[in-house]
Amino acid sequence: MNIGIVGGTGREGRGIALRWAKAGHRVTIGSRDATRGAEMAAELSQKHGVTLHGTDNAGCCEGADVVLLAIPYGGHGETLRELKPALEGKIVIDITVPLKPPAVRSVNLPPGQAAALEAQAILGEDTKVVATMHHISSEHLGDPDHTFDCDVLVCGDDPEARATVASLVQDLGLRAIEAGVLKNAIALESLTPVLLFINKKYGADGAGIRIVGLPNA
Repeated sequence: MNIGIVGGTGREGRGIALRWAKAGHRVTIGSRDATRGAEMAAELSQKHGVTLHGTDNAGCCEGADVVLLAIPYGGHGETLRELKPALEGKIVIDITVPLKPPAVRSVNLPPGQAAALEAQAILGEDTKVVATMHHISSEHLGDPDHTFDCDVLVCGDDPEARATVASLVQDLGLRAIEAGVLKNAIALESLTPVLLFINKKYGADGAGIRIVGLPNA
């Protein structure tokens, strides 16, 4: 599958790009600066023995079946408005959590209730937004050799898009569990500050979640 990663030069984007490339996907890293994107792709390809491509954020959307957003919430809306034409008709994976520094261990509901809901409102119904990977440590995502011991919840209004993203999450080495419609991203995004509090309180190295009692998962 052809995948573009907007903001792919950050720690989360780099780790996800490497894991998907190792799983056999064609991955293009995007950056605000095309040269930066190309240099990062070349560096990672050489270091890890994979093939990654790199360009600017708009360029990484061209030809992509799926585009992942790996950007801070502060630039979320502006970036989506700029890329709206390039994202039309695609599946967009939104991993954004609307944290409000310095109070990152306290739930912050944005004006649209969830970053993923705001993304869908900006992009329109022709683009299928799926929210996921809110509860995975950015440090662990940024380490392509890390073995995960937690689950990932996936929500979205389109069942086929949701299933596609769940499959891609599993290609990252994680167990994906479909968790309903996109509105449920309110709960998913809100759980991240809770996990950040748990990390600090108990000295955890990236606390995650595990769903139990599923007969066929």
